[in-house]
Amino acid sequence: MSQEQASYLELLARGAAAEAYDRPALLARADGAAAETLAALENAKQLALRVRAELAERRRREAELSALFETAHDLAGLRDLDAVLRAIVQRARSLLGTEVAYLCLNDPDEGDTYMRVTDGSVSARFQQLRLGMGEGLGGLVAQTARPYVTDSYIDDPRFQHTTTIDSGVQDEGLVAILGVPLMLGSQVIGVLFAADRHARVFEREQIALLASFAAHAAVAIDTANLLGETRTALAELEKANEIIKEHSALIERASDVHDRLTELVLRGGGVHDVASALSEVLDGTVEFAGPGSASVTALELTGTDGRAKCHGEVWGAAVSAGGELLGALVLRGHPGLDPVDQRTLERAAMVTSLLLLARRSAGEAEQRVRGELLDDLLDAPDRDPRLLRERAVRLRADLDAPHVVLAARIDGPAPDTTERETADRRRLWSAASHLAATGQGLAATRDGGTVLLLPLAPGDTAAGLARRTARQLGGALREPVTIGASAVVEAPAARPGAIAEAYAEARRCLDALRLLGRSGDGAAAQDLGFLGLLLADTRDIEGFVQRTIGDLVAYDRRRGTDLVRTLGAYFESGMSPARTKDELHVHVNTVAQRLERVARLLGPDWQSPARALEIQLALRLHAMAAAVVR
Repeated sequence: MSQEQASYLELLARGAAAEAYDRPALLARADGAAAETLAALENAKQLALRVRAELAERRRREAELSALFETAHDLAGLRDLDAVLRAIVQRARSLLGTEVAYLCLNDPDEGDTYMRVTDGSVSARFQQLRLGMGEGLGGLVAQTARPYVTDSYIDDPRFQHTTTIDSGVQDEGLVAILGVPLMLGSQVIGVLFAADRHARVFEREQIALLASFAAHAAVAIDTANLLGETRTALAELEKANEIIKEHSALIERASDVHDRLTELVLRGGGVHDVASALSEVLDGTVEFAGPGSASVTALELTGTDGRAKCHGEVWGAAVSAGGELLGALVLRGHPGLDPVDQRTLERAAMVTSLLLLARRSAGEAEQRVRGELLDDLLDAPDRDPRLLRERAVRLRADLDAPHVVLAARIDGPAPDTTERETADRRRLWSAASHLAATGQGLAATRDGGTVLLLPLAPGDTAAGLARRTARQLGGALREPVTIGASAVVEAPAARPGAIAEAYAEARRCLDALRLLGRSGDGAAAQDLGFLGLLLADTRDIEGFVQRTIGDLVAYDRRRGTDLVRTLGAYFESGMSPARTKDELHVHVNTVAQRLERVARLLGPDWQSPARALEIQLALRLHAMAAAVVR
């Protein structure tokens, strides 16, 4: 073997480029080698190049086999279908040396093919493509179950071109595309692609290699689907088993609740007994809340559908009867409540309503007796006070304490029928009687509404009691209830005739509230300004003056100022500061300063028409009282 021939072995050993094999012959020709030597070198070069090509082909085969082996290994340990499909696409792109590789799957529901995995793609539009059956190269592969290849897609007339697909291919810049079907038996489930952004001819071996990857991808998809179906079936079986266990436990618990509630009803238990038993069963704190409580308001219970409702971590079920909200069972500390527990809470609310109705039936007799006593106080003022006191004591009422007479009426929409109006009056009387009984008072139906005689707590006022009662009755009936209050009656038993006078005053106050559009409110005469002065039987002129301009009078008395006189001159001068200063013989700035002080004492709205009218009346009454004293 000559030295030049040995050099070809060295080139093969180090994997030199094909161009390097021309160098030994060129060097020999430069040295003046004989023709026989040059011919031998040419033969050696051709042989070395064939060996080199064979080695390259073996290496390529080895890489393909290695890739296929790794893919099979991935399939054997399949955990994530998307990861396996990404690996197949990446290996196909690497082995075929393409710029882009991607995989599409058929959508049986939509009847088209959609992009599932891409590698090397840069276009968002291309990655979201959907191909109809027979559209484009991929659609044709999916339809015919045969590989298709093109060295220039846009110019290839064999495919059905669409604007959407061509725009996506052009946006990605693809030119040469190879597509092979993903087969499960005789069914095509998708297409695997390899593509370049320049013209290229794909060899038969490359088509076969991509087909092998497609076969692996189809197996991976089928395996994943089978595993998914198996997992779903197992999960459903486990879920069914858990449901059976839970249902069995819930039935047992519901049976326990039913037994407890039945026992409570039979032994005459109360609502608090129901709440206590329910607390143990539902593993939370259950309490009975009245219709006007904050819990019932927050839960927005209407008492019509009987369903439990949730507000934050608080559950509540309305306790109602005939559309009237009697209260609610409120469960705290139990944010998650399953349907059976909800039904348990609702059934307990029904039992509670039955207990309350039974108690109400027993109490209605007492309420009627209370109503008869109040009727006697209103209609027969000449009754013996001693007998009235005795009757009141039996009803746990103290007629020697200060009381207030309240006139109440529902102010909802006008009733459709006389029956509805009668039902509304009965509901109002029922709720008012319950309120009066719990507050040691009396209630009776009268004049299309209800009249209440309630004791006045120390520090409370008639107006405050009226507003509070309006809220309580409105909350119980879920309708606005307007209430007018009388002045305080110090000792009803000592002067029974005062009750009828107080009721007349409360009625006038009620009518005034309704005319003023203050539906659902409660007030006494003292809340209505000069209108209250006209309505009240007591004609509390001094109180009206004190409430209206008392701060001005007190300020003048303490400071020796003349704010009351200035204010009177201001109104008499047509509310003109310039004419006021002439009337008082002072500078106009003095008038302005005094009026600023008035605004601070009476409030910024003292010149509004309604306030101005009351202030002027109070100024005149104050002046008249001062003249009488002098």
